[in-house]
Amino acid sequence: MNLKFLIGISILLIATWSFHSPTPRSESGIEGQVWMGTSQPYQTTLTVNTPGGGLVMQFQTDAAGHFRIPLAPGEYILHPEASTGTSGAVDQLFVVQPGRYTQMVVNYGIGMR
Repeated sequence: MNLKFLIGISILLIATWSFHSPTPRSESGIEGQVWMGTSQPYQTTLTVNTPGGGLVMQFQTDAAGHFRIPLAPGEYILHPEASTGTSGAVDQLFVVQPGRYTQMVVNYGIGMR
């Protein structure tokens, strides 16, 4: 009886075994560039929130201000975090469509001191 049980469990495991990558590849999200003023790439922290204010994720752009973040289709708000020496950047409402990356540009102003 134990042998039949082990064979049954083995068949069940093989039948349900996924041959896909353990990390699913996302086909949608946002990508873009952050700028300081009009021409200087800027590395910073950005936050993605739901329209109701719930935190989805926070991430940092690369040194050249680029980002590419997978997100499920839906409506979100991109919130640029405040940085010292800048006049900040405005929140942006955006929609992620299935199978697409939404293009975004974030512009920080140069702060006056």
